[in-house]
Amino acid sequence: MFTGIVRHIGEVSEITDLGTSKIIKLTSDLSKNLQVDQSVCHDGVCLTVEETSTESYSVTAVKETLDKSNLGDWKVGTRVNLEISATPTTLLDGHIVQGHVDDVAPLLKIEDLDGSWYFTFQLPKSGRSLVVEKGSIAINGVSLTIADLKQESFTVAIIPYTYENTGFKDLEEGQLVNLEYDVIGKYVRRQIQL
Repeated sequence: MFTGIVRHIGEVSEITDLGTSKIIKLTSDLSKNLQVDQSVCHDGVCLTVEETSTESYSVTAVKETLDKSNLGDWKVGTRVNLEISATPTTLLDGHIVQGHVDDVAPLLKIEDLDGSWYFTFQLPKSGRSLVVEKGSIAINGVSLTIADLKQESFTVAIIPYTYENTGFKDLEEGQLVNLEYDVIGKYVRRQIQL
């Protein structure tokens, strides 16, 4: 489990195809503190550390992960939001994030408001009953509040700290992002469907 509060950035340094999977090596200041078998959230995707050194570590993204996230678009040099797993004493500054991507969606528009930014994303049809205005959503692993909600899109407001310390400053219009809807909403929708 994660909280959606990104404290580290990694950079993809190597990608190796292994059948339908990809072994991804990342460099990060976080590497020296990681252990093999540890879960780390990568742009909203929970992956297991398989090798580690003081400067880099490796994870494997399997076909299921590549099919349901934007990890297949990663290249050498891609900057990635990283978060280590929450512990029982972790402050829940964001919201409960599982690291399980529900949808990918394109970034439709970036508005620079001279001190903050609005990022507007397409809202996939499958997620329309799972989002509410002022509710939580994880975008590339970052816990955010939905500032505005339309039938086919939603907007989040990005503060300067988030813009400078996550991959949001690297995003471009048209780029796909990973979405994870609030887990509480997913359980409520499931109960209503039964």
